[in-house]
Amino acid sequence: MTKSIEYIKHITSLLEIVENTQADSIQKATELLFSTFKDGGSIYAFGASHAGIITEELYCRAGGLMIINPIFNPTLMLNTMPFNVTSCMERLEGFGQIIISNTELKKGDTLIIHSVSGRNSVTIDMAIKAKELGAKVIIISNLAYSKAVPSRHSSGKNLYEFGDVVIDNCGEYGDAGIAVDDSGIKVGATSTAVDSVIANMMVVGFAELCVKHGIEPPVFESANGKQDPDRKRRFFEQYKNQIHYK
Repeated sequence: MTKSIEYIKHITSLLEIVENTQADSIQKATELLFSTFKDGGSIYAFGASHAGIITEELYCRAGGLMIINPIFNPTLMLNTMPFNVTSCMERLEGFGQIIISNTELKKGDTLIIHSVSGRNSVTIDMAIKAKELGAKVIIISNLAYSKAVPSRHSSGKNLYEFGDVVIDNCGEYGDAGIAVDDSGIKVGATSTAVDSVIANMMVVGFAELCVKHGIEPPVFESANGKQDPDRKRRFFEQYKNQIHYK
C-alpha cells in the first residue's frame, strides 16, 4: 500500500469515527442553526488561517446555504504575507473581541467557530464575546489535540470549553496523520477533509429540516449551470435581515 492510499484510508477511518461518535452533536448543531434561522436570527462562521477554509466552504457556493455569514479578517487569511503574521494575530488577546464588535452579531444569533487546536486567543475571545452578546456558539475542533495543549488565553481555557455545541473532528495531536519515515514527523493534514464533511452534513441536515417544516431551502445553485434567474434575488430579499455579506 502506498502512503497516499494509506492517507485515503486514514481519512475514511476518521469519517467513520465521526459518524459513530459525533452524529448526535452534529444533529444538535444542525437543529440549533435551523432554529436560529426560523426565529429570524443570523448565522455566522469563522476560522483563522487554514481553519478559515471551512468558513469558505460554507460561504456562497453551489449547494451551500445562502444564510451563512462569513467573518473574514484580512490579517488572519492565508494570503497575508509574511505567513507568520497570521500566527501572531491569532495569539493577540483582545483581537477576537474587536472582530466580533465589528459584525452585526447579536442575541439570538449563532456563531460557528472552527479551530483545530482551539488554543489561540482570537477564537476564544470571539466565543466569549458572542456569549456575552447572547449568541449561541458551535465549536468544531480536534479534542484530542486541544486537550493536549495549554491555552494561550488568559482564561486558561481552550475553545471547546465555550461551546453550546461541540463537534469533535476525531483527529489526532498535530492534525497530520501519515508517517513516512521514522522521524516522528507526519504529513497529510486531516482536519480540512473531515471538517468539510462535517460542515456539509450540517448544510444537508439544515435543508432537510427546511423541507420538513414546509420551507424552501435557501440554497445556492451552481453559477455554471442552468439557473432560475429570480430565485437568488427572491431569497436575498426574503432573508435580507439575516444576510449581511451582500
